[in-house]
Amino acid sequence: MREQLAAHRLTFVALSSGNVSIDPSAESRVIEEHVSHARFLRDAGGLYLQLIDERPSRHEIVSADTERLGRLLTEIGKRTADLGIRVAYHPHMGSIGEKPNEIDRILDASDPKYVGLLLDVAHYQVGGGDPVAAVRRHAERLLFLHIKDVQMSAPSGNGPSYQFVELGRGSVDLPGVFAALRDVRFRGWAVVELDSVPDKTRTPKESAAISKRYLEDVIRTRVS
Repeated sequence: MREQLAAHRLTFVALSSGNVSIDPSAESRVIEEHVSHARFLRDAGGLYLQLIDERPSRHEIVSADTERLGRLLTEIGKRTADLGIRVAYHPHMGSIGEKPNEIDRILDASDPKYVGLLLDVAHYQVGGGDPVAAVRRHAERLLFLHIKDVQMSAPSGNGPSYQFVELGRGSVDLPGVFAALRDVRFRGWAVVELDSVPDKTRTPKESAAISKRYLEDVIRTRVS
């Protein structure tokens, strides 16, 4: 894979390593699973290992959960650091790190030497946060970003009250996000992401083109 990426002048920014369970009985397995993924990432020439946590379903989140997750992320990060791979914690809807205060507690419980932050600006907003403020607040922990937009709607049945959409078609203050990134002198990767095409009459390529035009015409940034 390393040779194929080089031949096409592509950068392997991150590997989504899957969920991190805080179940104590699964700790050894969880650590080894993610370290194994980091070995693959290193061999393929990748940069960051992306970790999402697994939210317990049988109880409300308490401080012990965020503290345990922070310690577990640190242990994984220590071991992947030996491979030259940095860990990026990815707060996400449906995870322990869903709300800003939960994310703060997880980051406080983890070692910044070994655990960075992957900020998804749309997930952060759906969780009740201000992504512009998050860029400034967590500038020292920020490894890279997922850039996407979201439309909020009234809850309907068991479905979500939000839909991820192309850049410029939702409510995320994307100009503010990029202004904050400039202000904190961020020099890392920002990956444009869209979980699925919101309008099924469009193709993924057409959705990507909409986001690309927004970045070039509104944000005035070069897209690679």
